[in-house]
Amino acid sequence: MAGITVIKLTGESHKDVDFVCEQIKAVCDQDSVDLRGPIPLPTRRLVVPCRKTPCGEGNETYDHWEMRIHKRLLEMKISSSKDENALRKVARVSIPDTVSIELSMRNVN
Repeated sequence: MAGITVIKLTGESHKDVDFVCEQIKAVCDQDSVDLRGPIPLPTRRLVVPCRKTPCGEGNETYDHWEMRIHKRLLEMKISSSKDENALRKVARVSIPDTVSIELSMRNVN
C-alpha cells in the first residue's frame, strides 16, 4: 500500500535541526526512497520582556529575552516493503535533546 510519511522537525538550534535533516536524507539516498524536502517553515520568535529593576522605583527599563523555534518538513513516499525498512532506519536516527520529531502517515490511492 502506497503512503506518504510526513516528518516535522522542531528545535531551538537550526544547526541541530539541519543535522537531523542531513541524517534522514542520507538514509533515504542510501535506500533510494523518494524524499521531498527539507522544507524550511517560518521561524517562530518568542520574546519575553522582563523589567530590570525588581522594585517599582526608577525608570521602566526592560530586558528582552528571545527564543527562536526552527522547523523543517520532510515527506517520504513509501511504496514497498523496502521503503518501510528505510522508515525504520529513520526512526533509529540519533536525535539531539533540543530537537523534537513528529511523524504522521497517510495513504495515497
